[in-house]
Amino acid sequence: MAQVDFNAEETPLTRLATRRGAGGEPFLSTAEAMAGEKIRVDFTRGQMAPAIGQRWDGMPRAPRRGALAHELSDTAIDARRRVAQACDAIGPELSGLVLDVCCFLKGLETVEKERRWPARSAKLLLKTGLAMLARHYGFDGAVSSQKERRMRHWRAPDTAKA
Repeated sequence: MAQVDFNAEETPLTRLATRRGAGGEPFLSTAEAMAGEKIRVDFTRGQMAPAIGQRWDGMPRAPRRGALAHELSDTAIDARRRVAQACDAIGPELSGLVLDVCCFLKGLETVEKERRWPARSAKLLLKTGLAMLARHYGFDGAVSSQKERRMRHWRAPDTAKA
């Protein structure tokens, strides 16, 4: 049985990525949307969302001193490290906004109210944060159309093409 974490069509990031501007272009570039989804996946794999349910496994909790590392898998620890690196790349000014929208799935209006920001300011700051995140992930010049998807080769520059 597959576990469904969220409806991808109802996330704030998906709505922004599909919303068209006055010229018909999407508000978020493909690279920015991919970067937002990548940090959300790492956030989920890192089990960083707060627990809101009760544990029914019957096992007592381990002491809090350093025990968390023993409870997490290597995959979760690696995902947490990637989220931390991504937040460092974005900077402290915008990382909270990116996490709120992409990982905690908060709407832009909610973020603006919580932070007492002017209306529509979170939208522009989010785009800036996602652009920085896309650059961190190496998506900034990446895949925008099928034509640009090519196999990459790791060979010396002086070797002939096959």
